[in-house]
Amino acid sequence: MTPAPLAFEEAERIVLAAVPRLEAEEVDLDQSLGRVLAYDVRSDVDMPPFDKAAMDGFACRLTDAEGEVEVVAEIPTGTWPGKRIADGQCARIMTGAPLPAGAETVVMMEQSEACGQGRVHLRGGGAAANICWRGEDVQIGQVVLGAGRAIGPAQIAVLAAVGCVRPKVARRPRVSVIVTGSELVEPYRRPGPAQIRNSNGQQLCAQVQRTGACAHDYGIVPDHEQLIEEMAARALADSDLVIFSGGVSVGAYDFVPQVLLRIGVEVLFHGVNMQPGKPTLFGRRGQTLCCGLPGNPVATLVVFELLLRPLLLRMMGAAIEPRLVPAVLATDFARKKSERQATVPVRFDAHGAVAPIEYHGAAHISAISQADALLVVPAGTKDLAAGSKVHVRPL
Repeated sequence: MTPAPLAFEEAERIVLAAVPRLEAEEVDLDQSLGRVLAYDVRSDVDMPPFDKAAMDGFACRLTDAEGEVEVVAEIPTGTWPGKRIADGQCARIMTGAPLPAGAETVVMMEQSEACGQGRVHLRGGGAAANICWRGEDVQIGQVVLGAGRAIGPAQIAVLAAVGCVRPKVARRPRVSVIVTGSELVEPYRRPGPAQIRNSNGQQLCAQVQRTGACAHDYGIVPDHEQLIEEMAARALADSDLVIFSGGVSVGAYDFVPQVLLRIGVEVLFHGVNMQPGKPTLFGRRGQTLCCGLPGNPVATLVVFELLLRPLLLRMMGAAIEPRLVPAVLATDFARKKSERQATVPVRFDAHGAVAPIEYHGAAHISAISQADALLVVPAGTKDLAAGSKVHVRPL
């Protein structure tokens, strides 16, 4: 008797609990985009490193911000001021230049008027303003980026600012992708009768790479038990995660589950109460994880996004809070059966509401290519009215 499929939440818990953490390595800063920090990064400087002007203008004492004063110095950026500002004096200063000793405010250039003979009339209002004070953004020794933070362009700027030119990051997971199916041909070939092109391999490798992991495409394996076993054994020996597409259901040519058992994979679950994706299989052999996905392209995309993307992020030590965006349903949604959790491709309209895309099932990959996000409808929910508040996962 086939066991009942697991609730999605239980499958998700098992997947994340099985994840090993990867070792750390140092990389050059220009190679760190998309990597995940393995350790906290602390600043070796105050930021700003000195009191500096936030505007082009005149640095003076507060008591001289209104009235006529003598211009005794000019301070461009990159130059340390050598003169102290006394009563009745000011210094012409550029944005980002160090504030001279004695100065308490910077009067904007627009609030000044030249008087001739090295003097200027200021209309600054007498308030401390237009100064970036030393350490007001970051103080020396402060954690500027925590372990688990994915590195994007903004994070690279911070790393550069604190001199972290060799950040310690988690090793990239090695992910092998094996697509099974005797009906498949590679994308560069024109399909013959009863054949279709392999889109799952390209799709899964792209999804793997987008998480920051390394993808190895093993290509197509026909529905032949011995060939699948040979390919699976090779991939398991050289991967952190092996993904199979196809061959995981209960048909006569679905060999993947029995092959994995035979080569020592502990199957942690086989079957999830979700649509699409019900035949999903997940297991491990030693430190290597493996996941069998249905062959339908929408199912492979959905299960990867909901289960395997969080798995890879957790493997690298990254924060894995789902990227959920609140939205309003633009149209009614209804389905005939509600026993399984459903994942529905949706598109945002001009007002920020979402509407389901016309979608014919798990093989309709062209539909999901038009989607902006995925709406997850819980098991037991059959209808959602227009105007309902929902959360979606952006694609």
